[in-house]
Amino acid sequence: MAIIGAGVVGCAVAQALARSRTGSHGGVLVLEGAARAGTGISSRNSGVVHAGLYYPAHSRKARSCVAGNALLWDWVTRRGVAHRRTGKLVVATCAEQEAGLDALVDAAQASGAVLERVDLGRARALEPGLPDTILGACWSPSSGIVDVHELVRSLLADAEDAGASFVGSAPVTRIAAQADGFRLTTPRGVVHAERVINAAGLGAVALARSLGLERTMVAARGDYFRLRTQTRWRRLIYPVRPSGATSLGIHLTLELDGGCRLGPDLEWVEDPTDFSPARGEAKHAAFLGAARRLLGPIASEDLRYDGCGIRPKLHGPGQPVADFEIVEHPRGCWHLLGIESPGLTASLALASEIRELV
Repeated sequence: MAIIGAGVVGCAVAQALARSRTGSHGGVLVLEGAARAGTGISSRNSGVVHAGLYYPAHSRKARSCVAGNALLWDWVTRRGVAHRRTGKLVVATCAEQEAGLDALVDAAQASGAVLERVDLGRARALEPGLPDTILGACWSPSSGIVDVHELVRSLLADAEDAGASFVGSAPVTRIAAQADGFRLTTPRGVVHAERVINAAGLGAVALARSLGLERTMVAARGDYFRLRTQTRWRRLIYPVRPSGATSLGIHLTLELDGGCRLGPDLEWVEDPTDFSPARGEAKHAAFLGAARRLLGPIASEDLRYDGCGIRPKLHGPGQPVADFEIVEHPRGCWHLLGIESPGLTASLALASEIRELV
């Protein structure tokens, strides 16, 4: 069994398969293009553990996020991975957004997620720093943050303890179906595998297409800005997502060391490898405006650029938001496609699904 990609999803799959009777028969090999695990998409996200508030009921995103939330909190607690169950406030900053809060509660409940409307007194008890411009709020108690690098290491370590093998600096440049399985070409040699899991993140669609599965990936860049002075914020704070919007909007995310960032936004880009800072630094005014609407007065100099990530979406601008896809094509090769947010939260649930399919 070969797993392509050692991000959080690939390592979760490796752990699940290595611990299963299926994976232990013939072994599990994890191939990663970088030298170390978790240095791709997994290293460039917010580290937020989502509750499953935003996804259509019965979609794979909703199912895997809600189930994955519980599995992830259990995993990081038992394994000693650094985390904090901060909870999340979703807030309305204008009258038009208050109806959006009610719609969000209905959508979350339909997916099995816990979200409640709270009055402003309760919201300010949870987050005393909320500005006076906030008109309404919802509270998500099962949201929080996790050390993504520790999480990836813990998953890979458990997979290796169960007999899996990790090979870094081994990007799969070609995959070919054969009568007895698959031939994977890497700069470090050729691997013959009876079965393959394609969890290659930004490269997953290209590998799937090479095997005849027609999908298109659209790259979506998300930039972050850091607040330089931060002592008062204790919860994740999100705006109400406008109806029909693809992005959740610029929001406040916390870090385990006490820092906080604004972002990510969403920008459709042609090059999924372009992480240049100049493109993001030009967004300072837009981020400052969004930060002030959400958090109140912020000095311009207290907001500085802090990097970006790129997400592999299966839809483009103006198209309906696509679900996660797990597709077997050809027989014996499973592709995990469009695994963007909430992929981190959903990782253990997706791994369980792959284990059952395999």
